[in-house]
Amino acid sequence: MGSSSKDDTTSDGDTSSRDSPPSNSSIFSESERVLAYHGPRIYEAKVQKAELRKKEWRYYVHYLGWSKNWDEWVGAERLMKHTEENVMKQKALEKKLGVDKSSKSGRSAQTKQKSSTDAKVDKEDLKSNAAKGKKRKSDSGVEKDTLSAEKFVKIQIPATLKKQLVDDWEFINQQDKLVKLPRSPTVDEILSKYLQYRSKKDGMMSDSIGEILKGIRCYFDKALPVTLLYKKERQQYLDVVLDNISPSTIYGAEHLLRLFVKLPELLPYVNIEEETLTRLQQKFIDFLKFLQKNHSTFFLSAYDGSKVSDGKAKGKDD
Repeated sequence: MGSSSKDDTTSDGDTSSRDSPPSNSSIFSESERVLAYHGPRIYEAKVQKAELRKKEWRYYVHYLGWSKNWDEWVGAERLMKHTEENVMKQKALEKKLGVDKSSKSGRSAQTKQKSSTDAKVDKEDLKSNAAKGKKRKSDSGVEKDTLSAEKFVKIQIPATLKKQLVDDWEFINQQDKLVKLPRSPTVDEILSKYLQYRSKKDGMMSDSIGEILKGIRCYFDKALPVTLLYKKERQQYLDVVLDNISPSTIYGAEHLLRLFVKLPELLPYVNIEEETLTRLQQKFIDFLKFLQKNHSTFFLSAYDGSKVSDGKAKGKDD
């Protein structure tokens, strides 16, 4: 499971509520047990709050058996009634996604993802250095093949940037707008600015910071096409990323921020010592504070509405 942002990208599975029109009557009620899409998978959840916002119902859900850190606001299109039929859909989707059933307990292995943004992580690129997950018991006592709690990396997103993620989701998925590309500053330029900022603040050029920033750039370039784009952005990506051009030289802060939503689910798979992960976590938090400090310079206040209006870049799931 990944970040607390709005990652309303989903798999090809059907839901009972997905194309429902806005209504004054809520489809789901508070305290109702539901099934919720999170990334490409479906999880059991409980509706904590229901609010009507801009003629659309939004639901604050808690994923059963998972930390409250994953609680988030979602739209009705992310939820399904907890019925026997939908539970069968959940199981069928797990089977389709290749859930590991070889564990000793015989139960399904699930690694929850946040999302952002589309969470179909490219297994060849992003798991080439993966370490085998360890079992732990969830809050509900169900054993799941997942990473040990000790290796989990939590990256706290500052409030200003959380709002940016929400606005980013709404611009693209509700208003049919896209980030105008190429961006300025680009991801590469932002990373360079941060390196200059740290060097000036620390009074020296740190090799470790430089290596971390190279790693962020590498993760961004690999993760962007497979897990950082909404479906409505995919055609734009195909149009602008040509001839082996690195996405980090075209995209900017909006998509870079989405990477930090995904990093907690990607990093623990890499064979890194826990002490190193802790240091990385501190560096990431400092980098996010840098983004927040330069929010008005790095982020767009409005997106381009001309690219999706003809429907060419729209995906079948928003």
